Amino acid sequence: MNFISVREFRINPAKIWEQLKKDKDIIITSNGKPIAILNPIYNNDIENTLEILRRLRALKAVEDIQTEAVRKGLDKMSDEEIENIIRKVRQERKK
Repeated sequence: MNFISVREFRINPAKIWEQLKKDKDIIITSNGKPIAILNPIYNNDIENTLEILRRLRALKAVEDIQTEAVRKGLDKMSDEEIENIIRKVRQERKK
């Protein structure tokens, strides 16, 4: 994985595009902090590449939710407790 600054990207973009072909992922930094990831389009299929990125974001979101549930102890709830909460929420929505 290679890191480049926004300034370097602005000054010499042709070099960065060539480097992207070789490295596959480049991290762009601003003031030394990562701000973006530059990825190639796979098989010249932008929709497929975007779908892959969206799926990865969704998987990360689910993972974060699960981690938070464990942190809060919600993973230890019984099925009956979960059903009671669902029932209560549904009743409140009907009001």
